[in-house]
Amino acid sequence: MDKVFYNQSSAANLGWKPDWFGENEFDDDLVLAIAAWQKKNGLKADGLCGPGTFRRIFTERQSEIDKYEPDLIKDKDESFIVHQGNFFPIDWPKVVLWSEEKGYKARKGYTSYFEPRDIKMFVNHWDVCLNSRSCYKVLDKRGLAVHFLIDNDGTIFQLLDMNHAAYHAGSKKHNHSTVGVEISNAYDPKYQSWYEKNGFGRRPIMEGQEVHGKALGDFTGFYDIQLQALKALWKAVHEATGVPLKCPLDKNGNTLKKVSTSAAANSYKGFVSHYHLTSRKIDCAGLDISGLLKEIK
Repeated sequence: MDKVFYNQSSAANLGWKPDWFGENEFDDDLVLAIAAWQKKNGLKADGLCGPGTFRRIFTERQSEIDKYEPDLIKDKDESFIVHQGNFFPIDWPKVVLWSEEKGYKARKGYTSYFEPRDIKMFVNHWDVCLNSRSCYKVLDKRGLAVHFLIDNDGTIFQLLDMNHAAYHAGSKKHNHSTVGVEISNAYDPKYQSWYEKNGFGRRPIMEGQEVHGKALGDFTGFYDIQLQALKALWKAVHEATGVPLKCPLDKNGNTLKKVSTSAAANSYKGFVSHYHLTSRKIDCAGLDISGLLKEIK
């Protein structure tokens, strides 16, 4: 592979520049600089600024912005999510639709359905971004979309009707049979100071987690307010789409921590983490879907 050409194409598509990695040109020195940055940040050091590396360095650059001004979303007396053009109530005061002020609208990265879509699963992701605004920008730059975002303060944003197929799950078969959410969480504990500086407080640190039989290093978890919002969203999605309130379980009845054969084959119906679909993903490690679903029930 011509790595210089790859990086030129990637930059044109995603909007990054060589100086993000301390270089001035698209050349072999940039390839080495990207590899060094990847190694420092625990990524595969291949010298290619692909989608994963772009998302991580975009987050790092966002953390260096001196002043972050969050969207101040007021509580609503009634909130709704949208499926097949119909409004379904959700028991959560901070929900913003794409058509509303301060809403985020998916501009690309989805297929429109005009007949009812067969929705089998709800897929949970973490966004590896500092906030939902940044996540929206990254998805838009990559030509992707997701149905919902959950911000640091628990605000839920819906970007498009759930009947449309958003490109979020990594494969055509999963994109066309699922609904997804990106829960804001930068993942790397080095961003704790950013969260504190901007008034969100320290995130819980997830220790001793494993996925696919491999131990993970410490990483930041979700705020409690995000988990409460997530439960409200799951319940509303269940009532709107009929996706059953269940998840893949291990032999002990706990949330499965590896790929689910049936979910990967697109035959499962329920709530899953991204890692249940493919061994290439680890999100959302540590999310006890089973325990949260019991609280809903």
